[in-house]
Amino acid sequence: MDIEKIFLEKGALQRGHFLLTSGLHSDTYLQCALVLQHPRLAQELAEGMAQKLAGQPIDLVVGPAMGGITWAYQLGLTLGCRAIFTERSEDVMTLRRGFTVQPGERVLVAEDVSTTGGSAQEVIRLLAGSGARVVAVALLADRTAGALDFGVPCHSLYQLKPQTWTRADCPLCQEGIAIDRPGSRHR
Repeated sequence: MDIEKIFLEKGALQRGHFLLTSGLHSDTYLQCALVLQHPRLAQELAEGMAQKLAGQPIDLVVGPAMGGITWAYQLGLTLGCRAIFTERSEDVMTLRRGFTVQPGERVLVAEDVSTTGGSAQEVIRLLAGSGARVVAVALLADRTAGALDFGVPCHSLYQLKPQTWTRADCPLCQEGIAIDRPGSRHR
């Protein structure tokens, strides 16, 4: 499966000047929701991830809101286990809506796209504090081309390494190019 081709066809791989959820600026944005809105395609992607996870016992899939919700649900369906999501409450990642994690549960953290790994790391810390055992991270897209380290195996279906900058170092800001804020934070 040619993931980059899918992202391009669905308009999910975008070029411009973007403020990422991480707070960094970039010339490339991945709007995974434009891919995951197609249930059959999402199922094919989840099956591809399940192949990468073959033999790994998983009791629960947890994804951070917003981007990880659909991906976590699809992976849970494919893997035949429960799927829940975390949310930020007063800027702290939490379990809400009655979701619980049991001590010793083997958990897969699912994120649609990651640049710094920050959201997934927050989820991992939350789960570790609940006594769960995070066994792996499943990314639809990894913007670091494999450089992320979560302390557990990290699997991705698509890797790329677009330019990112802090606001102070962003050449697109210096050129006066308007910034797009498509992510779920920093609106």
